[in-house]
Amino acid sequence: MSEKKKLSIVSFSGDFDKSIAVFTLATGAAAVGYETNIFFTFWGLNTVKLKKGRYPLGKGVLDRTFNVLMGGFRNLPLSRLNFFGASPVLMTHMMKKNNVATLPELVDAAKALNVNFYACEMAMHILGVKKDDLIPEIKEVLGVAKFLENADGGEVLFI
Repeated sequence: MSEKKKLSIVSFSGDFDKSIAVFTLATGAAAVGYETNIFFTFWGLNTVKLKKGRYPLGKGVLDRTFNVLMGGFRNLPLSRLNFFGASPVLMTHMMKKNNVATLPELVDAAKALNVNFYACEMAMHILGVKKDDLIPEIKEVLGVAKFLENADGGEVLFI
């Protein structure tokens, strides 16, 4: 009897193109029957924040400042050649023009395919982010040890 295939992705980057890679790999794996997990940490949390724009989450000045600077889902920069924020808009246009799923469509597909979304407890603590600040699809807030336990027996990618 063969074990179910598993893919676990650490989403560390808040870059638009890297987020596309996270969700493209996750939806592709889930679509062919892999158990698929995404562990969102630090800047990767931007893709799963409930409020999509710049928002001062947290209680302290530094928490609030970092969360505003991180920008949220609508402000993900391209990792190279961002052109003051214009590149993600242009990239989305090119994706639509070529009938390629956009980032919001990939996120919706991941939800529909039951990809497991997890948030990093340590990063949330540092940044003053609470579970209520994240989308309801976050299955659990967990630490590295629990993520590794969930990922055991499968492939792990760091993006």
